[in-house]
Amino acid sequence: MHHFTSNCFVRRTRGKRTTSINRSLRPCSSPSSSNRPTAKESPSRAQRTDMQDDEYVSEGVRPASHAGTWYESSTRQLQGQLEGWLDEVKLEEQTPVDGARVIIAPHAGYSYSGPCAAWAYKALDVSPSTKRVFVLGPSHTYYLRGMALTTFHKYATPLGDFATDTTTLGSLYSTGSFGLIPRKRDIEEHSLEMHIPYLYAMLKLVLPTDAEVPPIVPILIGDISGDKEKEAGRILAPYLSNPENSFIVSSDFCHWGLRFQYTAYVPSSTIPDSGPKRLRSSEEPSGQSIHESIKVLDDAAIEAIETGSHDKFLSNLRCTQNTVCGRHPIGVVMAAMEALNTGKKFKFVRYERSSLVTDVDDSSVSYGSAYAVL
Repeated sequence: MHHFTSNCFVRRTRGKRTTSINRSLRPCSSPSSSNRPTAKESPSRAQRTDMQDDEYVSEGVRPASHAGTWYESSTRQLQGQLEGWLDEVKLEEQTPVDGARVIIAPHAGYSYSGPCAAWAYKALDVSPSTKRVFVLGPSHTYYLRGMALTTFHKYATPLGDFATDTTTLGSLYSTGSFGLIPRKRDIEEHSLEMHIPYLYAMLKLVLPTDAEVPPIVPILIGDISGDKEKEAGRILAPYLSNPENSFIVSSDFCHWGLRFQYTAYVPSSTIPDSGPKRLRSSEEPSGQSIHESIKVLDDAAIEAIETGSHDKFLSNLRCTQNTVCGRHPIGVVMAAMEALNTGKKFKFVRYERSSLVTDVDDSSVSYGSAYAVL
């Protein structure tokens, strides 16, 4: 039995859903085939995008491009909504959880995943001693081979702006393991942005009124191998061990449906060694309902993450092909935690879905919230 709280019905009705939220908005989207790699948009040391100098340079303010569609653009309404969701969280532990400097939280529109994300942010241990917050997410707007850093000097939110930690970004860039996010793609990407207002709201609740919010370190983790995840983990491990740093890992879980090209199904609670079968259009499930099968697949991924073994998480994904869109950011942070050799692991405290699928022509996206004490 899992110890995290599960709520399996649609969360769109929780909290005030105003007309500023686009009702046709998808819970989350993935890179399309039109965003397959090009030389121009797969940054590396040999092929930089937008900025070709070897020295890291940041400039300008990244606008809150999803405000008014994916979340409220009104400062008062957004602050009230986020604080309301945080107030409703009832963790077993005292909050914030002492030493919980790393969280996994979803990045869909707030009307879908906002209540679930609150469980991770309520646990996040941030304080006046927090000097910087790393935000790691997947790329949805272009195919990214490798990892890439923002080149914006600030990230705007309706609640206030975050400076980026240009010193840390420059140090990471100098390793040769990171490219630069194309600025247009940075603005279009939601996996990083959706966490910035939540982080700001949380910091304002715990910091003294006159304190400045710490800078952020936005990083996109693209399509990389398990070995590359381990290499990236070794690079980030020293930052993870520093008690002045916090980490946010941006990820949704199973994207199920024909539109996601993922219709995996298991008729019972056991996943065969050969992996789940795929349902075809109009095919009826042979056992448990589709939404129960989706939960089995997500539970297996969550259990693999909670073991603390990066290899077990990779093995689970190879078996199920579960469409965990932040699997690479999760993998990198798991590898970093393993590199520290402290035995620390993630603990999941919430699981939700955008809908309960009963028909193969339906779709849903799953959300999970977790924290790790370091």
